[in-house]
Amino acid sequence: MPLILGGRYLPTRLLGKGGFGAAFLARDRDIPGMRPCVVKQFMPSGDLSPKALEIARGLFEREAAVLGQLGYEHEQIPDLFAFFPLTASDPKTGKDDQFFYLVQQYIDGDNLEEELAVKGQFSEKEVRYVLEEMLKVLQFVHENGSIHRDIKPSNIMRDRKNRLYLLDFGAVKQVTTTGQTVSGGGRSTGIYTMGYAPSEQMNGSQVYPCTDLYALAATCLCLLTGKTPEDLYDPFHNAWNWQSFAPSISPQLSTVLKGMLQTAAKDRIQSAEEAFKQLNENTSTLGAPTTIQAPAPVPLPPPPSPVTPPPQSIQVNTPQLPSPVAPPRFSLLEMLSGAAFTGFEIGFGLLVLINLFKFSISPLLLGIAGLVAAILVFLQYSRTIEGKDLLILLGVTIVLMFIPALNRGEPLSMLLASVVLAAFFVAITAIFRIVYLTISRIL
Repeated sequence: MPLILGGRYLPTRLLGKGGFGAAFLARDRDIPGMRPCVVKQFMPSGDLSPKALEIARGLFEREAAVLGQLGYEHEQIPDLFAFFPLTASDPKTGKDDQFFYLVQQYIDGDNLEEELAVKGQFSEKEVRYVLEEMLKVLQFVHENGSIHRDIKPSNIMRDRKNRLYLLDFGAVKQVTTTGQTVSGGGRSTGIYTMGYAPSEQMNGSQVYPCTDLYALAATCLCLLTGKTPEDLYDPFHNAWNWQSFAPSISPQLSTVLKGMLQTAAKDRIQSAEEAFKQLNENTSTLGAPTTIQAPAPVPLPPPPSPVTPPPQSIQVNTPQLPSPVAPPRFSLLEMLSGAAFTGFEIGFGLLVLINLFKFSISPLLLGIAGLVAAILVFLQYSRTIEGKDLLILLGVTIVLMFIPALNRGEPLSMLLASVVLAAFFVAITAIFRIVYLTISRIL
């Protein structure tokens, strides 16, 4: 493959990879300062049927078309920079393969799924902010003839200035002013993310603006409770059970979320504008209400009867390149406190081995210490132990230090030695972080 795509885009690192291609962070050589951008490569893997491959390619092209239409007109939708094919020779077969590339604006920040993994459940005020911002974006999207069809926490990005963006239009459905799809007919290919999609989307029926509202409400519940849709949805009773995880939520927000989560499309709040107005009616605790000045929403046909048998649909996994699942992020304080905890525990363990089992400083002892350190780091990285857990374990360790059988009559010496090793681990962690940040900025 050429190293510089389209003669100007230089990929620097992989952002994510899926069944239909990959996404790369890249640099635009034709822009002063080599502006960062995201390059998505369409390259399906596996044995897709010709029809499924045609659907996937059509969705990729549709994503480019929608970004080209909407991205330049709304500041919370990424801009499209380029869309082009590229032909490369396969060294194994000698045949030419064709790839398609989409280049879009790079948003420097974290998606809400990553935020949730780091900080835990959002406050009502934070969820309300997400809901209001995304309702504004969705009203614009719907009034310009599109339905996103894949609203979820990983597709909402927050940049360093706290602005929220709606990402990944790979599953977008375009409709005309009569509510029909651009390609004709009214049915929807079975494309969805389990837990966030309502029934009409999962059974391949017609989708509506309120289909996106259902997914947005499910997203808000996940942020509000810190739970997954599988934890909150009761399939036996066909209902969402989330109030016990957020008992202090205001009646106003609760009413709007319930209205967006109705099972039947006809029973839901029908438009983003209507949801926004209901959310801000008689608001007294979360600031003065604001309004959306925009033309009337595109009229759509009535939803199909709930008793209509679901049509046969091609079940294709969401073909857009999903945001990669980011590893847990740690603040500087968490990193240094974790290093201090690890060093303190290792120091205590080494002294116990020396006192009880007459171990001497040897490669075996250092190997045991390294193994224990690796286990402690893994438990902290996976957040199996964190926060209060560290303080509890630290307290237990200090108590054990004053047991005569373990300290050989020198508890303060053992405590001091453990503190010294903890300080050493903190220093090493700080040095490695400085080196890492320096290299990252250079590259």
